[in-house]
Amino acid sequence: MKLNLKRPLAFFDLETTGVNIAIDKIVEIAILKVMPGGEELVFTAKVNPGIPIPAESSMFHGIYDEDVKDLPTFQEIGAEVAVFIGDADLAGYNSNKFDVPMLMEEFLRAKIDFTLAGRSFVDVQNIFHQMEQRTLKAAYKFYCETDLTNAHQAEADVRATYEVLKAQLDKYEQVDFEDKQGNITKPVVNDVEALHQFTNMSKPVDFAGRLVYDADGDATINFGKHKGKKVTDVFDVEPSYYAWMQNGDFPLYTKKVLEDIWNEHRNAKRAQKPINTSDEKKDAKKSFQQKKEEAKPITNDMLQQLQGKFGN
Repeated sequence: MKLNLKRPLAFFDLETTGVNIAIDKIVEIAILKVMPGGEELVFTAKVNPGIPIPAESSMFHGIYDEDVKDLPTFQEIGAEVAVFIGDADLAGYNSNKFDVPMLMEEFLRAKIDFTLAGRSFVDVQNIFHQMEQRTLKAAYKFYCETDLTNAHQAEADVRATYEVLKAQLDKYEQVDFEDKQGNITKPVVNDVEALHQFTNMSKPVDFAGRLVYDADGDATINFGKHKGKKVTDVFDVEPSYYAWMQNGDFPLYTKKVLEDIWNEHRNAKRAQKPINTSDEKKDAKKSFQQKKEEAKPITNDMLQQLQGKFGN
């Protein structure tokens, strides 16, 4: 099935030094950009992470320190990656929880201007897990009815993800889905915005899952002692919590989103306070001057009266 696209959809996959978004780095990135007319553009690059690649990670994706030691860093190729993606929507396998926040972390470290605002995000794993619940290799076998070769090589994985999504659209066309509240819909349709809604059911604010939207669309804390509370309510009762998160071991994008909420909330509260206008300042000054003029000067008679009242 050909994807029904209003604008480009960029499927991407990352191989990394590990799974800690705050400290790990990208070692390979592959992007398959599908254009509305069906044209496919590919960008693939291995990256020098600037830190040692742990042996367990190398055994997983087959990329070792020796393979990347002479290659450019993400800071050096990040601008090219941003230009290649352009204004495309983003898609991947487990991309909402890992690849999107990891990519944003690298962009922010490199001080490269790349925004997620206005994009749709299609996580193929979420469709699979909610409809069948398995892995990419199993998904490829299940939907495409053939074995996935070269698994865990970035371009092979990203192409497999693309093929799985097209097969999912065929398989689940007009198929009912019942959510936890008992609502029945037909959510898997050939429309990126609809797939965005279906694959982002947890409504993350920062993609790392530390902040999520509640039913009213307000950002809430999703961990620790304030879990379930509105972020702005936490700011009101415990302003130091903002500083604690900004100084803590949280992903840079989580901190950026938190800073945006903090600044918006602070500006809103300032706007609610009454403003002392220039006219009000003039009136206050005039009132003070009148009181000053009305005050009587101290005389010898007044001093004698006070002395008589309070004694020597």
